[in-house]
Amino acid sequence: MSVIGDLSTLRNAPEGVRARFFVPYGPRVSSTSLSAVEIAELRRQVAAQRTALPQMYAAVDFDARPERFTVDPGVESQLGAGLEPQRRRLLENDEQVAVIEAFTMLGDAVADAYAALLPEIGFQRLVEMLDEACDHGIDAVADAPGELAALITDMERVPEWLDMELVELGARLDRNLSAHVSPYAIRGAFVATFMNAYAALPMAMTGALGEDMAANRIKETATFFTCTVLPGALERHGPGFKAAAKVRLMHSMVRFNVLRRGKWDSRVYGVPIPQVDQMPAGLLTIFVLALNVVRSGRTEFTREEQARVELSRYRCFLLGLPEQLLPGTPRGIIDALGTRQATLRKAYDDDTCGALLRATMKAYLEPDHGLRSRVHDRFERSFSKAFFVKRFLEGDDARAAEMGVALSRADRVRAVAVAVLVGGQVLAYRLAQRAPGLGAVTDRRLVAKLDRTLGRLGHADFSSDAAAYRPVTP
Repeated sequence: MSVIGDLSTLRNAPEGVRARFFVPYGPRVSSTSLSAVEIAELRRQVAAQRTALPQMYAAVDFDARPERFTVDPGVESQLGAGLEPQRRRLLENDEQVAVIEAFTMLGDAVADAYAALLPEIGFQRLVEMLDEACDHGIDAVADAPGELAALITDMERVPEWLDMELVELGARLDRNLSAHVSPYAIRGAFVATFMNAYAALPMAMTGALGEDMAANRIKETATFFTCTVLPGALERHGPGFKAAAKVRLMHSMVRFNVLRRGKWDSRVYGVPIPQVDQMPAGLLTIFVLALNVVRSGRTEFTREEQARVELSRYRCFLLGLPEQLLPGTPRGIIDALGTRQATLRKAYDDDTCGALLRATMKAYLEPDHGLRSRVHDRFERSFSKAFFVKRFLEGDDARAAEMGVALSRADRVRAVAVAVLVGGQVLAYRLAQRAPGLGAVTDRRLVAKLDRTLGRLGHADFSSDAAAYRPVTP
């Protein structure tokens, strides 16, 4: 039974009945082994969104390949110039390309169905019921709709590949970088998610072109990734599990509010925030790790590397990414994210991408305007700019200046100072983590640092208010 086609009949059924009949959509096989029949079934289920949720998807043309998706070798893709041989190799994998194309047109079946109750139930009650279900279970929610039960059931499902011991190890290993690097790099990494006009438009339409909204979105992103590396965060009642559920609802509310305006051109943009557009943020760190492994001549991860991979995979799974987009091998990770980039038409629109970039770089992220906060803001902003230019613009200072992210001499000095400080902290804590008798103490120190970081970030709402949306014309 597909959740896409059967949510309406499950809505008022008792929880036990809902759980017994609920089966997540999509074939549970790796993207490299899909048969023609399985790909056809995947496409059918993608198209079924129109009939299952007409209030959202009635105007979406699921039969048309959107402009954003391209396999034309004469069209530059987001993979970038200079990687044409790699792009040709990726595009020769018809099965992988078909999977990425299908998920370019897929939202989040279960979360979308819950978000579509917005006019009936109201924004506040939707959030409250989700909070209650995450904290106390679906049985604790009075008059819980079947759509909420389906969402929680989907998140509670344990994938066959999950090894929570590895996930916890990965979280422990990532706490060092999360405590020391992320507070300075999150802004620079965040802007990279909307450097493509096709993928960035939903963010622009939510009002994130303003500095205050941009600051909120950066803080929400930082809060999510920070809380997911805390001990036990991704367990059923952990803070990371709940944060993932709220992020899913937020994305679905964006889809709902954008699509019901009737100005979204699916023939150009596909669907808002499709599953493939969550891949860069969720898989970027392990993509870099996989590249390093392959470049070293290895074909497999070490246990510690695999632990970091499993953390990212399970975090993405809780966010709703289909398992076909979450391979666990170095080459599989490279090819999955690479194919997404190789099929996404390159497009940079200054009115959308540039405005988001500048708003993000101008946003003030500190909790107050005291001297310490203002000094931290100055150094963090400089490091973020340098990180963005080096990592995502390949050090092209002229291009950065055109985008409004010019690096001054003072920025460079501050960025170097941060790099030296952060590099020393990471190395010291890494050595302490491995030292006999110091591992547990060091980990407690890192957890305390992460708690302080979360305190500085403040409360994250993970919400999308339609009243703040701006009339950006696709």
